[in-house]
Amino acid sequence: MPQRLMLLDTASLYFRAFYGVPDSIKRSDGTPVNAVRGLLDMIARLTVDYGATHLVACWDDDWRPQWRVDLLPTYKAHRVAETSDAGPDTEVVPDPLSAQIPMIRRVLDLGGIAVVGAAEHEADDVIGSYASGAELPTDVVTGDRDLFQLIDDARGVRVIYTARGMKNLDVLTEQEVVAKYRVLPQQYADYATLRGDASDGLPGVSGIGEKTAASLLAEYGTLEALLAAAEDRDSGMASGVRAKLAAAADYLQVAPDVVRVVRDLDLPSLEEAGAQLHPVGGADRAELERLAEEWNLGGSVRRFLAALDQRGGS
Repeated sequence: MPQRLMLLDTASLYFRAFYGVPDSIKRSDGTPVNAVRGLLDMIARLTVDYGATHLVACWDDDWRPQWRVDLLPTYKAHRVAETSDAGPDTEVVPDPLSAQIPMIRRVLDLGGIAVVGAAEHEADDVIGSYASGAELPTDVVTGDRDLFQLIDDARGVRVIYTARGMKNLDVLTEQEVVAKYRVLPQQYADYATLRGDASDGLPGVSGIGEKTAASLLAEYGTLEALLAAAEDRDSGMASGVRAKLAAAADYLQVAPDVVRVVRDLDLPSLEEAGAQLHPVGGADRAELERLAEEWNLGGSVRRFLAALDQRGGS
């Protein structure tokens, strides 16, 4: 069977599972297990439907890295929980979901799923580094449009986009990105910088929306070339566009480094991380089956194990 790597934007998936599966599903002590169930079912379906032989659950070791905040203080600022603690920023996560994250880590570990994070970096950066260095065709599973910048037909890197739900997954290649946004994937980070993204606290350039951003990148190719043309009085750039870019000069100086995912983290190799899927046996399988009963995980563990039996035996 052909080999294929799948990279999970894990937090994106367990948030989606939490909100998509009823929280009335609980274990005996009252702790909800909807996110655990939902994530296991997602992994089972994704690995089988898209032929994964290797899987990495990419983790947010730092969901809002300080170096990005130092560059752009508004970055994800609206997602910070209000606390009196003077420590690191805490992401707003519903308590019933927070209670399930240790359970998620436990079942992934028992299933032999590689979980990889990196200090001072987000899961996006882990995904970017693996996708950029992978020698296997790669599927990135996410609900985050920022990762469209990784799509690369020549290297076989696609995005399986979950924003419309697991019943309406979109498989995005260069063609789909161009058709929807009128930019190439390698232009997407510049496009997002210009357009802005309220979900990440990116203000964008006032007066430049999606259509204008796409048109400017079609004409100039890159943000760097666009800004160079804005500085050149002989470039023929419209005075209105020039003025908008000038007004956003401070933002445009720092935002590209915030928006672009890191692609060169020093991460364990796929082999070192244990990314190759394999059937779960012995004590780990017995423990998963026990937890399925104790934690009221229903058929989710059974489907998870069956998917690993199938894909791990490929």
